[in-house]
Amino acid sequence: MEYAKGGIGRVFLLKFSNNDILLDELTRIAKKERIKSAVFIFIGALRKGHLVTGPKKPVFPPQPNWVGFKDGWEALGTGTIFTNKSGPQLHIHGALGKKNKALTGCVRKGSRVFGVMEAVIFELKGIKASKETDPETGINLLRILK
Repeated sequence: MEYAKGGIGRVFLLKFSNNDILLDELTRIAKKERIKSAVFIFIGALRKGHLVTGPKKPVFPPQPNWVGFKDGWEALGTGTIFTNKSGPQLHIHGALGKKNKALTGCVRKGSRVFGVMEAVIFELKGIKASKETDPETGINLLRILK
């Protein structure tokens, strides 16, 4: 294990609009505010979208197990923002529920807000890190920089 020590910098409170694309809006604010390292939480509802619910088989590089959802699901989750040469890299895991069904996974591909979505971004100060594709695993992994 590796680790870095830092503190909390700026804090951003976000209120999303109906039909906003969650990842696009989080990426937009990260770019606009030049957020390099952060953790965030979100709570609300998603109209439709996609999750990756683990790999199809536990091998590298993994093939994602895509699961779509639609018709409005309650949602909460957490994620990180780290940057590389391409810009902000988001990693979001969430839990979604509708009636007696639940989904948990990595929130992806055009997941749209349904009515209400709020988030709080906590910028990490004194942390130098990036996300880079690991050639061994094919996964966009955290790199703690010294």
